[in-house]
Amino acid sequence: MNKEHSGYQGAIFDVDGVLVASPHERAWCDTLRRLFDTEWSDILSQTSYTPERYTTAVYQEHVSGKPRMSGAIAALRYFGVPDAAERAKRYAECKQEQLIELINAGEFTAFPDGSRFMLAMIEMGLHLAAASSSKNADLFLKQLRPDTSSRSYRTVSAETTLLEMFEANVCGRDLKEGKPHPEIFQTAAKELNLSTDVCFVVEDATSGIQAAKAGGMVALGVARLDDAAQLLEAGADLVVTSLDDVALDALAKGRLEKRGTS
Repeated sequence: MNKEHSGYQGAIFDVDGVLVASPHERAWCDTLRRLFDTEWSDILSQTSYTPERYTTAVYQEHVSGKPRMSGAIAALRYFGVPDAAERAKRYAECKQEQLIELINAGEFTAFPDGSRFMLAMIEMGLHLAAASSSKNADLFLKQLRPDTSSRSYRTVSAETTLLEMFEANVCGRDLKEGKPHPEIFQTAAKELNLSTDVCFVVEDATSGIQAAKAGGMVALGVARLDDAAQLLEAGADLVVTSLDDVALDALAKGRLEKRGTS
């Protein structure tokens, strides 16, 4: 599948799942298990929760891509937790504490294809923006460096952090709306001084794909969790399992397609 376009000027990247394999999902799942093992044990029987039911699919559909409180409420409501809106604050606070512990322990890695794709976009003259709902995205990006092992780049050195590669950064902003609303991507395009119709979004979550399309942007899905069908159903213009599979020569001409298909 390919998407014809007059020419791209901006690339807007989600972070978790696209550029970084983060411990977000682990923190959300482990925190809820601990809460039900301790201070919420008295309401467990009133819910549908078991640790096994908090799957990656549930996380992707109900939590991923949303602001922290919205994700907490959505997860608790999914499991039928009483007074979900009131309990969400405690859940979100405990999850954040767990996440920071995991980050400080180095429990995250960069996806090399993600940084290689960023480098290629910069070499092509595109303007880059980071747009994650997570308030922790900057913690990852400033500790990681691009994969420059295969070649040297004119504009980026091996010592540059991923955070420094973005011209605009709207990660963790207290915006009015969360994904699948397009506000975060529209804000990123505005801060790049670009119109949305010359930008494409790189996302791994269905809510992010929906947000990109709602904002009138081309959506490139990264299916790292065997979820290509779901991303296509959400409206992705192209889905790849690795960003190395995007045809750079075609993209430079305004076409979004896989390598070897033209």
